[in-house]
Amino acid sequence: MANEDVGQEVPWLDLDEQEAWRTYLFTTTRLKDRLSQTLEQDPRIDLSLPEYEILVRLSESESDCVRMSDLAQRVVHSRSRLTHTVARMEKRGLVARERSASDGRGRVAVLTAAGRELLEQAAPVHVRSVREFLLEPLGREDFLELARILDKLVSDEDRECIEFSTGGRD
Repeated sequence: MANEDVGQEVPWLDLDEQEAWRTYLFTTTRLKDRLSQTLEQDPRIDLSLPEYEILVRLSESESDCVRMSDLAQRVVHSRSRLTHTVARMEKRGLVARERSASDGRGRVAVLTAAGRELLEQAAPVHVRSVREFLLEPLGREDFLELARILDKLVSDEDRECIEFSTGGRD
């Protein structure tokens, strides 16, 4: 695919587009860092944002378990990165890995009672951070507008990854 671009003129970003792109990169990276730090620095919680998201996704599933490959897609991790993160969480007793009951070949991540308990402690901390770092600076209307704009970038195949059950909290 890279060879297809050889010899073709690249439509470079103008100054305004460059500034918008850099603002997007900086802001999204900084926001993830701040949300993660809030969870990590609370001694009762000590979760990274990706670990928190894994607990949320497991808690929203019907049986508190999700096939590892599906979970990787939902939390936007490579399979190897997810395996490493889940292994770390398993050592803490927050999740367990088991063979899939449906086919016996695949692996599923299962939310443990300790994982659910920690999620219940972490959720209010996370929600306060989302409000502090996003909702308060933007206001509800702009926050929802931001989601509407970002939704234009979500492919149909990825749409199910951002949907959530009404039973879970974020």
